[in-house]
Amino acid sequence: MKIKLFIALLCHCCSMATNAQLKGLVQGFDAAGTKKPISLAKVKLLQSKSGVLTKEDGTFELVLPKTLPDTLIISAVGYVPDSIPVNKNDRFIALDIILYSEKILPEVIIEYRKKSKGISKMKTLHVEELTSAELRKAACCNLSESFETNASVDVNITDAVSGAKKIRMMGLDGVYTQIQMENIPYLRGLESSFGLNSLPGIWIESIQITKGTGTVVNGYESMAGLVNLELKKPSEMEQLFVNGYQNIFGRSELNLNAGQVINEKWSTGTFAHASSVYGNIDHNNDNFRDLPMGDNLALVNRWAYQGKKMKSQFGLNLYQDRKVGGQTSFKRENANVWPTDSYGLLINSRHADIFAKTGFFGKRPYQSLGIVYNLKYQELDGLFGLRNFAGLEKRVYINAIYDDYIGTTDHRFKVGASFVALDISQNVDTLREGRKELIPGAFFEYTYTGSRLTAVAGARYDQHNLFGGQFSPRAHLKYALNELTDLRITGGKGWRVPNYMIDNISLLASSKTWIAPSDIKPEISWNIGGSLVHEMRLFQNKAGISVDFYHTFFENQLVVDRDTNFNNIIFKNLANSSFSNAFQTELNFSPIKNFEIRLAYKFLSVKAVYDGRVQQQVMIPKHRGFVNLAYHTRNKRWEFDLTCSVYGQSRLPSDTLFDQNQKEQFSPIYPMVNGQITHVYKKLEIYLGGENVTNFKQQNPIIGSQNPFGQNFDATNIWGPIMGITIYGGFRFSIARTKKKI
Repeated sequence: MKIKLFIALLCHCCSMATNAQLKGLVQGFDAAGTKKPISLAKVKLLQSKSGVLTKEDGTFELVLPKTLPDTLIISAVGYVPDSIPVNKNDRFIALDIILYSEKILPEVIIEYRKKSKGISKMKTLHVEELTSAELRKAACCNLSESFETNASVDVNITDAVSGAKKIRMMGLDGVYTQIQMENIPYLRGLESSFGLNSLPGIWIESIQITKGTGTVVNGYESMAGLVNLELKKPSEMEQLFVNGYQNIFGRSELNLNAGQVINEKWSTGTFAHASSVYGNIDHNNDNFRDLPMGDNLALVNRWAYQGKKMKSQFGLNLYQDRKVGGQTSFKRENANVWPTDSYGLLINSRHADIFAKTGFFGKRPYQSLGIVYNLKYQELDGLFGLRNFAGLEKRVYINAIYDDYIGTTDHRFKVGASFVALDISQNVDTLREGRKELIPGAFFEYTYTGSRLTAVAGARYDQHNLFGGQFSPRAHLKYALNELTDLRITGGKGWRVPNYMIDNISLLASSKTWIAPSDIKPEISWNIGGSLVHEMRLFQNKAGISVDFYHTFFENQLVVDRDTNFNNIIFKNLANSSFSNAFQTELNFSPIKNFEIRLAYKFLSVKAVYDGRVQQQVMIPKHRGFVNLAYHTRNKRWEFDLTCSVYGQSRLPSDTLFDQNQKEQFSPIYPMVNGQITHVYKKLEIYLGGENVTNFKQQNPIIGSQNPFGQNFDATNIWGPIMGITIYGGFRFSIARTKKKI
């Protein structure tokens, strides 16, 4: 009965990368100063001659031709017609078009603005899009720093030795969030702990954050949400882009992007990154580096082909990351000295993957076949004092999707198959784990699009060679209560096979013994939730408010118990005993022109059984307040951005103060304030900023730092910043691509 209910809900999913689909909303502005959707407005492409009429709610969908750019002509009876240029990149945005009545000034024709951050009105799922303009508000040197101006995603430091960071959505660890690079799985397996540093934010064109379970097309692992990264496209990116960065702690970065259009069919893009941390910093005088030293090199080269009946893109992604941390006296060559007199950290990560996507177009619109391929090799070696980690991963991923419709485009479907082959081995101290996985899968998804209701229902079945079959139904619904208010409801199942060693590698930065789980079982969760998004006018300017709530319940979860035993970290499977509740509300408005304010509040209740009772998971604050202020001058020469987050109390492990009888300990409330000033002069941008400008630091982040090889050593109880105020500066220089005249 539950499965029938999921199938009956019917939902709309994110468009495939092979569909060049343009969506939008056409509204009319009359002499009385009111706006209303225009039905039966003509939306036509000038060169390709293709066009559609808007629906009753003013929305339209139009398949872009293979030859672009083109000009979109919008016209309606009683309104002044106008046009807007479109290109390949416009499939990632929703156009908000306003036609003005013939009774008012004819020179005011069309209004179009894409905000740096917003919730997509055209998507059935709750999708927040961060554009490159949003990423420029902060230093954004790598992916872990790309969410500083966003309230939905939290980024946490995992320990005080390695400097590794992990993202969290809905209070759940980042392994429960499916991260993709242009719909290809990314940052999973051995990449999950240190991979956030491997992708510079300056390479990214946009980030789409989906809350709740994703669609079945994207796979079975989306349990708390999905983050999709879109890199700059070869045919649209700058001919040359150079970015430099330097901060006061000895961190230097240089990024280089270059795009080239070879001919009408071929284009290529190259992304290069080099960074180094050379400051041997110990501001809290505990003899441990506040930030590990090391270097990172990354290179991506991608190619794109656009033909008449098919298009394709493929590329290569390489990176190497090396870290040296621990006590200030430790050097890389000390790792071969035994016995050692200083505590050291070494991380060596090497990655290579080949990716490709091919799309074939059918004889009618929306009919296509897309195939995604990915081959990955990942090697990771680590040293935490006297403790060693070694891991090797080889992965093959293929996903084929056929897209078509039944009768009319109001009834669309996707059907496809996927295959994953994985060979992974991991060693921690005396623990050994290795397995080979073969996971073929199949899926079907149906989408209904009505005047107000858009819904999608999908299901997939995956057969795991070690753990048997898993059936994953998912459903999503969007209903337009009116032209300004959208209600979304989502629900579904997700699952994953845990890698308890790499998922928790930061816990090696302690003297505690790991107690391995008795057996490895798939983690299975159900997520249900919804959101309400309302647009309005405040201070005579456009504003918006959103409210969302999501509940995630685990049929089985592999949890880390740090409360039961003082000397041990216990990994155990919990059946029907762990869950999370996540509530968030956000308001954005402009009190004056060119000044935007974004306010948010988030509540997280993430609980499981620890030490025999249901408790909040450690190091997760229940409350978070968020403020983002952005202002740019009228001539757009100066940009000012300020972000302030206030984090509530977090529960700490019961052994934090070596008192096993004290079961309730909490971190204090603390602020995190970041700011940046950017000056734009022609092709050059210069920025100066500060992170943690209040200079708040967690006192004594390392327990037992004076005796790092003793039984009380623990550098994993991190609930706040361990670095003080960070001042940084940098530049961005770009040579834009010359656009062809139409």
